[in-house]
Amino acid sequence: MGLSVLFKTLPSLSQSPYQLVKDREYGVDWANDFLDAQHMRGLSTCSLRAYAYDLLNLAQWLCAASLKLADLTQAKLLDYIRFQMNHDPRPAAQTINHRISVAYGLYRFHHGREMPHQAIAQESGNSRPSPFRRGRTRRVFQMLRVKIPRHLVIPLTAAEVAAFWSSLRTFRDLSLVALMLFNGLRSREALSLKIEDLRLAQKEMLVRGKGNRQRLLPLDPQTIKVIENYLRLERPLSNSPFLFLVLKGPNRGSPLTPAGLRTIFRHHRRRSLITHANPHRFRHTFGADMVRAGISLPALMRLMGHSHIHTTMLYVQLSPQDVWCEFHRAVRNRSHPEHPEVL
Repeated sequence: MGLSVLFKTLPSLSQSPYQLVKDREYGVDWANDFLDAQHMRGLSTCSLRAYAYDLLNLAQWLCAASLKLADLTQAKLLDYIRFQMNHDPRPAAQTINHRISVAYGLYRFHHGREMPHQAIAQESGNSRPSPFRRGRTRRVFQMLRVKIPRHLVIPLTAAEVAAFWSSLRTFRDLSLVALMLFNGLRSREALSLKIEDLRLAQKEMLVRGKGNRQRLLPLDPQTIKVIENYLRLERPLSNSPFLFLVLKGPNRGSPLTPAGLRTIFRHHRRRSLITHANPHRFRHTFGADMVRAGISLPALMRLMGHSHIHTTMLYVQLSPQDVWCEFHRAVRNRSHPEHPEVL
């Protein structure tokens, strides 16, 4: 059975644009009913795509293990985690955890209850109550999560930013990088910008972030200048409402895609020799620069579109250079006669 994800450009209002199909023809009802429900909940197209591919992976495992959705238990999910870890290339820990979360939500959607643990099926012949009943489900869910390694993301230095910036040859590319560097936009947020979202006279723009949450951001004068040059000199004539379009080739005038954006960054990494420059690194550099400039974390949280302040605190970390600067400043203040040590 060949399983795949199908994208429909003109789905109905109640149908997800992403559907799971087998043999490129027959819909997988248990997966598509769940996707349709998420679509009607208002999830973004990007989120629906992620859900669809998570369900595809789950369906492939169910088929390989000769299981049905009703057979799922929390204990069996351990086998699902092993299935993913043994796959080459091995998915990231965040991906595995998201797939497990989707499996829980899918089971609740179809069966109206939390996924049982295997021990519940044996409870009738055992006088001891199962430890996985009632309020213990969340605890078991946490046990099944794969530990996510914490990596320190080092912001780009001023020299690295200057080198990458000097490699840009179009106002479109300058505008994209400026929005990430001076406004902290995610790559998806930049690509989803529409012309109507720009309020250049008011020096602001409307951004649609994760979960379709909107935020109004100020625009730097230099960013406004490069965007105006792009609109006036480079942007092809097109009926597309999106701001960033393909500039040349057979797809000229079409909206710039995530794959197209990755191609742009690969090209400029080669030109500038800044091999670790990417949209996320520019966004992180924005956050780090704002912290160095003294911005409050609540204000930065709003600028970056985070739902919780702890996300901002984890996202913005001091680089080794910052740590050394803080260390030397503290040593100077401690040894200065006007700053005696307080016991």
